[in-house]
Parts: sequence; structure tokens; C-alpha cells
Amino acid sequence: MNLNGKVALVTGAGQGIGKGCALELARAGADVIINDRVGSPVVAETVAEVRALGRRCWEIGADVFSRAGCELLVETAVAEAGRIDILVSNPAYGLRGSFLEFDPTEFDRVIDATFKAGFHLSQLVARHMVERGGGGKMIFISSVHAEMPFARNVPYGAAKSALNALVEGAAVELFEHRINVNAIEPGWIDTPNEHKTFSPEVLAEEGRKLPWGRLGLPADIGRAAAFLASDAADYITGVVLPVDGGFRFKDLRAAALPEERDPKS
Repeated sequence: MNLNGKVALVTGAGQGIGKGCALELARAGADVIINDRVGSPVVAETVAEVRALGRRCWEIGADVFSRAGCELLVETAVAEAGRIDILVSNPAYGLRGSFLEFDPTEFDRVIDATFKAGFHLSQLVARHMVERGGGGKMIFISSVHAEMPFARNVPYGAAKSALNALVEGAAVELFEHRINVNAIEPGWIDTPNEHKTFSPEVLAEEGRKLPWGRLGLPADIGRAAAFLASDAADYITGVVLPVDGGFRFKDLRAAALPEERDPKS
């Protein structure tokens, strides 16, 4: 997975999955444009780690939850780095809550940040890729929530389902420009946000229940992104790739099913 000479834009790269993607793209040889919210206290560490890998790195603070913020980000990225060859679109906002009691304003915020932001960002980057020619790679961070209807997560799951449809539709429209459009569906990943929601003991216990015996790591998602961004994935487009260590199927193992009656009895 040789990304030498490529420039990647990664949003939400200050920590978690975004940071994991930025570092793995850099390890594969890409120079990286790091985006996080303005004033992010964690983004400098990501920038330093990318540069320690010997890659060029630009830090651009912008609010990608808005169209204006996405426009600012893409315009600044092209001006500073010269081009964008790879996009990892990773904006998201999730809020757990009962469907019956969920606040409509917060619902709109989840949809705006998790679905609409992906549209705005990818449309602007795709226009740049089409204008400069030569194709490109666009990778969206979706979620297994798009397929698994978890309680207290209706808006987030709906937003990620819509994102998957966007990926497939955009892939079809961008065939002629040789722009690969794919998505990754992470399972349960060990990120700082998960530690805000659950105790270390709960996360360790839930990790042991998964088929791989652990939660996923941001690097697991980053390596998948590096693959999809590489020439090795040239013939892959319009695909939603689960990277979940079997999380979707964890309750389908024989030991988790009800005991069967002896058919001879």
C-alpha cells in the first residue's frame, strides 16, 4: 500500500478514528492535511506524530458541521497543499436518548453533523478532483449502526444509513472520473469518546465478549482506509466495508444460542 506522493485530507483527526486514519495513511507514504475543530487541544499531537513519520503535514481548523466550514477547509487545503488525492470524511455527532423523548433540535444536529457534513465535504472535494483530473479516493467513516438498530441511537443510525446510500450514489456518478468512493463501518472501537460514556471495566468486559476478544483500535480502521486509498483497491468502488472484528455477528455463535433439543428425543 504505497501512497508516496499522495496528499490526504482527514477530518476529525485530532483523536480516535480520524487520528488512526491520519497516522496509517502517513505510514503508507501520504502527506496529510489534518482537520479538527478550531482550537482543538489534541490536534497538535497528531500533527507531531505525522511529521515524526517523515511526512509533510498541514493543520487546518474548521467546523465541518457547516457548509461554510467545509468550503473554508477545502479551499485552504488546496491552497496550502496544492491538491487533495485522498479524502477521509469523518464528521459525526452522536447523542444517545430515547426515541420517544429525543429532542428535535438535537435530532437535526445529529443529521447535520453525521450525514449532511459528509455530503458537503465530499461534494467540494469531488469537484476539486474532477477539475484537476487524474481520479481520486474518497473514504467515508460510517458505522455498524447503519445496519444494527441499537436502542437509544435512532438518529445516529439513520444518519449513517443515509451516509451509506450517499456513498453508493456518489460512486455511480463518479465512475467516469475514476474517483473511487467507499465507506468503512467500524464496530466497537476503543476511542476517547467511548471512555467518556463507559467505564474502563465495562469496555474491557465488552471487548472480551467480541469474537476477536478485544475492542477495535483506531489503527484497525486506519489500515483499512490506507488499503482503500491505495492502488491495491483500484477496482473497488461503491463498497461499504465492515471493520468490526465480527461485532455484527457476535451473538450468532453456537454458545450464544438457545440449547437445541435432541432431534432423536
